[in-house]
Amino acid sequence: MTIKPLIILPDPILRQMSAPLETIDDEVRRLADDMLETMYDAPGIGLAAIQIGVPRRLLVLDVTKEGEERKPFVFINPKVVRSSDERSVYEEGCLSIPDYYAEVERPAAITVEYLDRDGKQQSIEADGLLATCLQHEIDHLNGVLFIDHISKLKRDMVIRKFTKAAKMRGSRAI
Repeated sequence: MTIKPLIILPDPILRQMSAPLETIDDEVRRLADDMLETMYDAPGIGLAAIQIGVPRRLLVLDVTKEGEERKPFVFINPKVVRSSDERSVYEEGCLSIPDYYAEVERPAAITVEYLDRDGKQQSIEADGLLATCLQHEIDHLNGVLFIDHISKLKRDMVIRKFTKAAKMRGSRAI
């Protein structure tokens, strides 16, 4: 397994729509394993393929607490098929927007259909942190960042801060 470099805001790749995976083979499973290794190393609880520069509808997550046995999930071509009317608020962060956190309101419970790493159709009902994390990562697959769910003023401040930092590093900017 290989730890991949993370794509950081304001890189325009983060705004790309990810394409569905047509086949699930050893290469896709290797990518999922690399993503898990990268996520655990960061450390984070979720990672979308676009965050390592791969515009495919693949995400990994593991919301187990520190000290618990890891329970990694691999979601291929995930799709939210049901969202609750009830809402919940979590303080979210993102590996692509390091050291910035904000409260985001999302549906409290969702149902997601997806393919697992063996290509089998699956469905999961999620609430709490799992539901929040899934929605956050599926947003990434659609070119949406968690800062898109906060006020325009706060979002613009974050984007300016990361654009300035990228210019100082000589990276690509928006």
